[in-house]
Amino acid sequence: MFRNYLKLAYRNLVKNKTLSFINIFGLAIGLTSCMLISVYIMHELSYDQYHVNKDRIFQLNTDFMQEGESKIAGNTSGGVGKLMQQEFSEIDKTARLMRLYRDDKTLLQVTEAGSAIKSFYETKGYLADSGFFQILTYDFKEGNPQTALMEPSSIVLSEEIASKIWGNQPALNKVIRVSSSTNGDHDYRVTGVYKQPVNPTHIDARFVLTFRGGNMDNMANNNPSLVNNNMFYTYMLLKPGTDAGKLAAKFPAFINTHMGEELKGMGRQRNYLLTPIADVYLHAGIEENVTPGGSKRSLFILGTIALLTLLIASINFMNLATSQSSKRAAEVGVRKVLGAEKRSLVNQYLGEAVLMSLVAMVIAFLLAQLLKPLFENISGKSLMINFQQHALLFVGFFALAVITGLLAGLYPAFYLSSFKPIKVLKGKFTNSLAAVSLRKGMVVFQFVISIALIVASVVIASQMKYMRSKDLGFQKDQQIIIPLRTATAKAARQSFKSELAGSTHISSIGSSMYYPGIDNVQDWLMYRQGKTAEDSKTVFINLVDDSFLKTLGVQPVAGRLFSPEFTADTLTRFVVNEEAIKEFGFASPEDAIGKWLASDWDGQQMQFTIVGVVKNFHFKDLHEAVQPFAFRMYPTAGFNYMIAHAKSAHIDQSLASLESTWKKLNPNEPFEYSFLDLDFQKNYEKDARQATLINYFTVIAILISCLGLFALAAFSAEQRTKEIGIRKVLGASVSSVVGLLSVDFLKLVFIAVVIASPLAWWAMEKWLQNFAFRTTITWHVFALTTVLAVAIAFITISFQSVKAALANPTKNLRTE
Repeated sequence: MFRNYLKLAYRNLVKNKTLSFINIFGLAIGLTSCMLISVYIMHELSYDQYHVNKDRIFQLNTDFMQEGESKIAGNTSGGVGKLMQQEFSEIDKTARLMRLYRDDKTLLQVTEAGSAIKSFYETKGYLADSGFFQILTYDFKEGNPQTALMEPSSIVLSEEIASKIWGNQPALNKVIRVSSSTNGDHDYRVTGVYKQPVNPTHIDARFVLTFRGGNMDNMANNNPSLVNNNMFYTYMLLKPGTDAGKLAAKFPAFINTHMGEELKGMGRQRNYLLTPIADVYLHAGIEENVTPGGSKRSLFILGTIALLTLLIASINFMNLATSQSSKRAAEVGVRKVLGAEKRSLVNQYLGEAVLMSLVAMVIAFLLAQLLKPLFENISGKSLMINFQQHALLFVGFFALAVITGLLAGLYPAFYLSSFKPIKVLKGKFTNSLAAVSLRKGMVVFQFVISIALIVASVVIASQMKYMRSKDLGFQKDQQIIIPLRTATAKAARQSFKSELAGSTHISSIGSSMYYPGIDNVQDWLMYRQGKTAEDSKTVFINLVDDSFLKTLGVQPVAGRLFSPEFTADTLTRFVVNEEAIKEFGFASPEDAIGKWLASDWDGQQMQFTIVGVVKNFHFKDLHEAVQPFAFRMYPTAGFNYMIAHAKSAHIDQSLASLESTWKKLNPNEPFEYSFLDLDFQKNYEKDARQATLINYFTVIAILISCLGLFALAAFSAEQRTKEIGIRKVLGASVSSVVGLLSVDFLKLVFIAVVIASPLAWWAMEKWLQNFAFRTTITWHVFALTTVLAVAIAFITISFQSVKAALANPTKNLRTE
């Protein structure tokens, strides 16, 4: 019996090639979308699942409470973890990790035989305690993870870096010179090489240094404060059987004992939380972690899109199967007369649906493998689609294919099997009103989804354009960023500026610790003249030279900028932004000039006189609101960056001039540079990837919807062949026939627009709340969406409509 069902299903598929192709192709696209997104979601959910003791490993998080607001961050002060280990017997081990936060790139240098120096710029460097590799699981190719960071001046490399430097030779005990703006210039001995984790982790380290042996040793190991310098990430290995919740309940008493007085004097509150290592990446509400976390909401959106895409494909099947019912009515009638039971008919039609679904699944798997590189490029993730790693997923997709076939074929199966054989064989069969209404309702549903996705794509594109074009409050174009990584480069900075003073290609060069668009980690609690420390506000601080503000092009609104003429401004003066003036309650920018802001440090009050106020500018990306900011001039600081403003659009000449000067002063260091505008846009890569993904799936949803609409239009034209022939004989024009066949479907599209528009507006308003600065959703968005939806639908329908309208009416009437 089953074999007979397969034969009948195969013959029916071959007999209706166009319909079968549309159904199978539509289902294949829907399943491909589900497959790719499911693998992506599994990848996001698998972060840090591979650690041997993952159920006992926790990250210590800080809840910074200020003025009634709670901000949970992944970082802590340096000494809190060790002190907790001493006080709480539940804690087995602790380890701290710290980013080389001032390094966008770190310079690694190796001296080869013959005194030749090989230089490499590397990213994602970290400092860590000796217990780091004892708590977290890393697969070491060389060395011992238990002892790799025990000795001072030790470095552990990823296999990729070790291979780049020494090829296939052992790296163990080799010496590397590490030049870091965060940690200084020091020699390190290689004590381990680890393989890059196959499974994802929120710690993207490519090399790890010991604290001891570098400039950060004193801050990490000799800083008594438990309140300040919150730049460490603390990991804890709890003893077996420990209840993390009960342990965390003891933290408030610990804070009150060790930090209570200091926090009270600052007008602050604080709490500590424990987050399981496997939850760190997707844990909602944690800010400023080792690496940017994922988003459960984004996964929910992608998962919803995948399911909706599959649903659209299933709706296509149901629509086309029921619309073809009149063609199969005679078959049903004959089989019933010959004794076929309803159950056997249902089994047959469900079998056809499942067969198509399984064929679609095979095609979907091939498509997923083919499209995986494109999907990886868009998502920025390396994904694996193989049976070994995703056996459960593949079993799930097989079940999904069967369930999809059953659900998609359920209504057509019962609908076709319910025909009365007497009416069918007498030719009195007609499509029921319920069936027609259901088909129309499903077409509306399909286009509601497609139109909502079009609105989302348009709004996201508008927001991305807004972020690219918004005035950031400084001159971002033709600004060349040059990192200063070594003591040699920092010492040569002033000579570099002097060499280029008369350049015809460079108009100005400034230096700073940070520049807009990257993390500015230095912030102070400050209070204005006439107030106390309890009234402190957070102010971000950037150390600059006397030409940085001019080079950056920030606009003064009161007072003056730093300049070589005012050398007394060094260290004791501030240039602040308008937000600082507002936050500290000054009546106007002019009112703030000459007043001071103060910060208490180790019992000493440090005062800084305000000499200038500049317009607000975005030193963070547009996700963040503008916050109080102050520039402090320090001409002899060991700056991390120079910024050079090119005079003209001939950027190649400017770069050539900079490079030749660099090589003259720093012959052993490669010349590296980036552009300020491009660096700033990197903050939106995640949004851009999300936008691209939604755009692709919008196209897929529209394609599947159009496939169904195309087939329904063809069927509608076929049903009305006689009517069209008579109308043409009576003088109807081609355009009137096209309009006749199109208007019913276009009405459904307009209904979908009316339903989808408010839903899409609500969803995108929620999405825009992620940005402190955002575009507005105007009526133009919905007008454009309506035009696009109607145009797409009309083009899809018109092909069949024009074909029917141009057909010879005599041939059509003769066949009737």
